[in-house]
Amino acid sequence: MDPDRLPHEKGFHVSWDQLHRDARALAWRLDGQGPDNGGWRAVVAITRGGMAPAMIVSRELDIRMVDTISVKSYNHQSQSAPVIIKMPDRELVGDGTGVVIVDDLVDTGRTLEVVRATMPKAHVATVYAKPKGKPQVDTFITEVSQDTWIFFPWDMALQYVKPYRAGE
Repeated sequence: MDPDRLPHEKGFHVSWDQLHRDARALAWRLDGQGPDNGGWRAVVAITRGGMAPAMIVSRELDIRMVDTISVKSYNHQSQSAPVIIKMPDRELVGDGTGVVIVDDLVDTGRTLEVVRATMPKAHVATVYAKPKGKPQVDTFITEVSQDTWIFFPWDMALQYVKPYRAGE
């Protein structure tokens, strides 16, 4: 197999405009669903992919408390066991009550399974969802097939571009 080609048959290209529309749609679905008179206390973005949609969701829902949880589960294009490398502020998130965890995509659900264990009462929202990971998500916008590779705008130029510094 050509090492410069992705090992997937299907590709779904997401532009910045499309991501913005879909993240706003996610915020619309979340609006009024929180436990505090329909509101949410905080947003926790799963880095790195959840940061852009979390920013849009927090803006649309006027949520000022935003933190991140960093989970490493991909090494360039291959998936490995998820490992939490940075936790959000425990005083902010507690058990997750009133917290929306935002990510760009749920694939197999392994990352979200690890994250959910840290905040079991949080509401998990992703912009895109694949069938294997859907059980880990409370709210999502678009379902794509398991064999589809999503090309996010931060990964793209006119063609796929490897990061300057690829992780080991």
